[in-house]
Amino acid sequence: MRVPTIYLDTSVIGGYHDVLWMQDTRELWQQRESGLWRFISSGLVAQEVADAPPEVQKLFESTFDRSTDLLPMTLEIEDLAQEYLKAGVVSTKFEDDARHVAICTVHRIAHLVSWNFKHLVNVRRAAGFNAVNLLQGYPEISIVNPKELIYANTSDQDL
Repeated sequence: MRVPTIYLDTSVIGGYHDVLWMQDTRELWQQRESGLWRFISSGLVAQEVADAPPEVQKLFESTFDRSTDLLPMTLEIEDLAQEYLKAGVVSTKFEDDARHVAICTVHRIAHLVSWNFKHLVNVRRAAGFNAVNLLQGYPEISIVNPKELIYANTSDQDL
């Protein structure tokens, strides 16, 4: 069986050490260790993590192999991110959020995982990103928080 690949943005990596998000974030890592997920990220996240606390940087380095697990930025990704901005899905102030979605879309990663409810994980933004994707000839993507994934792997008996 093919292990699903999921893209983690910076908020999920930081969530590993954040009291509010720690329990669910660490459960996602445990599910990865059990072979339920393959984590992938990007050079953009690597840049963002460079300004994070040392424990977040260390987690990033131990989780992702820079040669195989970080998706590169391309002109195609930048162009798609600009389309999101033109459509007003997010403002230019949050251009990197548009880039995260564009990275997932162009690289055909089905799930972008984030704790960023204001700019990514919400119904209105997801609809906007996916509307632009369809207009530009790309598939829809799923923008979810870790809870949605960890509970997808919980049987009814566990609830």
